[in-house]
Amino acid sequence: MSNKSDGSMGGRAPQGVRQFFHQIALMANSPWGNGPKDNGDGDDRSGPRNPWVTPDPDGLRGRKPRGPSALDELLRKGRGGFGGGGSGGGGGNLQMPESARLWKWGVGALVAVWFLFSSFHIVPPEKEGVVTRLGSYSRTVGPGVKFTWPAPIERIRMEDVRAIRTMQVGSPNASDENFVLTRDQSIVDLAYEVRWSIRDPELYIFQLADPDGTIREVAESAMRATVANFDLVQAIGPGRVEIETQVQQRMQALLDQYRAGVTIQGIAIRQADPPKQVDEAFKEVTAARQERESSINLARAYEQQVLERARGDTSAFDKIYEQYKLAPGVTRKRLYYETMENVLSNVDKTIVEARGVTPYLPLSEVQRRARAASDAASDAAKGGQ
Repeated sequence: MSNKSDGSMGGRAPQGVRQFFHQIALMANSPWGNGPKDNGDGDDRSGPRNPWVTPDPDGLRGRKPRGPSALDELLRKGRGGFGGGGSGGGGGNLQMPESARLWKWGVGALVAVWFLFSSFHIVPPEKEGVVTRLGSYSRTVGPGVKFTWPAPIERIRMEDVRAIRTMQVGSPNASDENFVLTRDQSIVDLAYEVRWSIRDPELYIFQLADPDGTIREVAESAMRATVANFDLVQAIGPGRVEIETQVQQRMQALLDQYRAGVTIQGIAIRQADPPKQVDEAFKEVTAARQERESSINLARAYEQQVLERARGDTSAFDKIYEQYKLAPGVTRKRLYYETMENVLSNVDKTIVEARGVTPYLPLSEVQRRARAASDAASDAAKGGQ
């Protein structure tokens, strides 16, 4: 009964719909026509025209079947572009062609490579990585294999925190000059080297717009402030070490105030010369100063020798005095004999204190006369030949 009821309903429903549209077509101002015209087959052909149906120029509506509408044709072409089949009115299955599948796999491979190379990073042992998320600082990572979100969400910048970097301020033996004023209103041409390293990569990257330029300017400022406390003679000579130490301390204090994230390892002055106009005069002054220092060093060396000899004599005298207290007579004779031996060792005379012996025997004179006679005889023999 349910099937019968459904069938009856299916027969009545279209009839009611046809009557509804028939009443609308009877209206005089209908946008789809002025009235129905029945051609005898029970079908109203002059009613409202479907705007999606291609018009029939020959008016052969009752004598040939209707073709597909423009909308159906558009859908059919769209399905054909995607490789789909089926008729224009039917809903065929959409199938992706082989080229589309290749493009799909290619895009997937590119995404995988992009994710792999922009997400995994190897940080060397001597470096640290600064990770930024959408341009803002996120974290600092140490050595090893690190993972980040793929670019451009997160990026990593590696900085060598163990390398000692150098910066030359002024150039020795060059045309450019770096003049600095001393305490005595003199001018000195300085060329020096700054050695520094990165202590905090975050501050080094984000705190200063130009870290290298800032370090150079701080070095020049610290050097001028330090040299202003020294005379010219000290700046080009013995005061170099003190100047280097003070410049290093001043630079570190200023950079810490700027939160630059760097450590000053040292300052080395490569050149400290007066201006070229007075260079020759200062060279002469330097040579005289070196000669003076050499003479002072020689005098100090002789002083040390004399002092050491005096200390040795004092020690020997103390030992002799200990022996003299034990045996004064023996010690006096021994001192007398040693003294006479030292005195007469350089005299060409021999004195013998004994009976029956000539008190004075000029042996050296006898030897001199014998040598003179021998020389004269040899000369006469040569003349005769």
